[in-house]
Amino acid sequence: MNRWKDWIEQSQRDFSRAKIDLESKYFEWACFTSQQAAEKALKALALRLGLQIFGLSLTEIIGILSKKIEIPDELQNGANLLDLYYITTRYPNGFSSGKPADYFTEKQAEEALDAAHRIIRFCESHLYR
Repeated sequence: MNRWKDWIEQSQRDFSRAKIDLESKYFEWACFTSQQAAEKALKALALRLGLQIFGLSLTEIIGILSKKIEIPDELQNGANLLDLYYITTRYPNGFSSGKPADYFTEKQAEEALDAAHRIIRFCESHLYR
């Protein structure tokens, strides 16, 4: 059974959560949740294309997908950005002092949501053909 629909639906839900995190000024969580939304969308697309993806790096996932379909450069750039938010947004030891909330800004959160949105839209355009 191919569960790509479950993955894209959870991606969409995660993206909705990222918007709430931004509105609530939880900027570190908006960045992380955006990364999660993009990851799940890319994994949905991979499943739809018959690929199994086990890694967490969006950059790696896009590299694998690019062997099957053309991926725009802007998506690669967005994946690179979102990869930076996988660990540092959640753990205080990602920095020499302070907590993640001390380091992430509204601008970063907005950029993360934008990158995730572009990745999700791209995936959806290939999923529902």
